[in-house]
Order: sequence, then C-alpha cells, then structure tokens
Amino acid sequence: MWHDMLALQIPIVEKIIRTVAVYAMIVILFRLSGKRGLAGVNTFDVVVIFLLSNVVQNAVIGPDNSVLGGAIGAVTLVAVNAAVTRWLARDPRAARLLEGTATVVVAKGKLKHRALRRLALRPSEIEHAVRLQNGEGVSDIAEGRLEPDGQLVLVLKTAQQGATRGEIEALRARLASIEDLLTVLAGRRRDGTGL
Repeated sequence: MWHDMLALQIPIVEKIIRTVAVYAMIVILFRLSGKRGLAGVNTFDVVVIFLLSNVVQNAVIGPDNSVLGGAIGAVTLVAVNAAVTRWLARDPRAARLLEGTATVVVAKGKLKHRALRRLALRPSEIEHAVRLQNGEGVSDIAEGRLEPDGQLVLVLKTAQQGATRGEIEALRARLASIEDLLTVLAGRRRDGTGL
C-alpha cells in the first residue's frame, strides 16, 4: 500500500514537463479568449473551469496516480506560476505579450461599440459599472477601459467627480476665515469704527 502511494510511475522530469506544457497551453488559451473571460465569472465560466481541470488532469499526471506524483505536479505548478508572475512584474514587454494591454471602451462619454463587440461586452454592463461609480450614465465618463486583468476602469468627467477630502478641508478653512472676517466686520459696525 505505502509503496503504491509513494512510488512514481513515470519519471520526475516527464511529470515536470507535462505540468509545464499544460500550464503553458492553458495560459495561451486564456490569453486567446481575451480580457472579457476574466472580467466576470458567470455560471458558464465556472462550468468551463471545472471541466477544463478534469480534461487536462490526465495530461498532467499521465498514468501516475501516486501521492508523490501529485505533489511533484502541484509544486511544479506553483513554482512555474510564481516564476511567470515575477517575470511579468519585471518585464513590461512580457506583460504586454502575455497579458495584453487595456482596451478603451468609452471615450468622451461615448461607447466604443467596435471594442465592445470585440470584447463581448454589453452596453448594459458598462452602464451598470457607471452607476456603481456614482455616475448617471455613460455620458458622465471621460474614459473607460477594460484592463488586461478584466477590471473595468472608469474615469468620471471632471464635472461629475466628487470633491476630495483635501478640497473639502481647504473649503472649510476658507469658510472659517470668511466667518472670522464677517465677525470682525460685524463688531466694527456695532462699534461704529467700520464701514
């Protein structure tokens, strides 16, 4: 029993090569499927992820069902993913190649319908994102883009943006100085020394 659990049924190098090859294939598939595939996971995406893991399982493990073989595959996946992540963080060209670049979907308050079709995004999804950022509609957006990681980033037009804390504090300080000035002027008026 213990022997079957720990004895590798295929060479370690083959196990590592199989794991790296399947990892690369899945990365390429997700890259080709585009940013939209990462933007929001729906029921169909979950089904694909579950089935995908089941479909490629034998390609990774081969005829090896040992615990040690599974551990080698898991360590290989984690190590390759960590290496790729670090590589992407250091090399902008690699990040552009493997992850892509942002795609503008709204410009100056207008939807870019061609980009939406290419990304398989519905205008209603953009409208929903606008409302989440306290906008009234797409016309309130200066620029909207879908990032390579699937995040939709919307920048409200200046007139639609709320005040920052710093701006509010500056306004409070100015109001306080005006109140002080009005108090001084009111005091002079009562004394007959002013105005």
